Amino acid sequence: MASNDNLDIPAAVADSAIFGTPHQTPDGATVITVARPGGRFRSGPRPLGAIVVQDGDSKWIPATDETRITLLALLIGFSAATLACAAVLRRPPWPDLTVTVDKTQ
Repeated sequence: MASNDNLDIPAAVADSAIFGTPHQTPDGATVITVARPGGRFRSGPRPLGAIVVQDGDSKWIPATDETRITLLALLIGFSAATLACAAVLRRPPWPDLTVTVDKTQ
């Protein structure tokens, strides 16, 4: 049996996790995929990571969603740019220069 020293599946997910079919790799490791069922806004399972068992040791490898991270970064950048533009248009950082011409002379 594999030891669970490195197996840190998030506790909130452990109850509702969907475990995939174990796959044997050519180097002798066994890979078991782990997913979470879909919720209100997302249909289908959401990948969480994989459990890799090799040489009697198990390891949890979390899955990252680069698309989600990139979209969040773009949203934050566009929000910051919009707020900065609104602040500059409302009160420009340059001084108010007013030229008055005196025609009494």
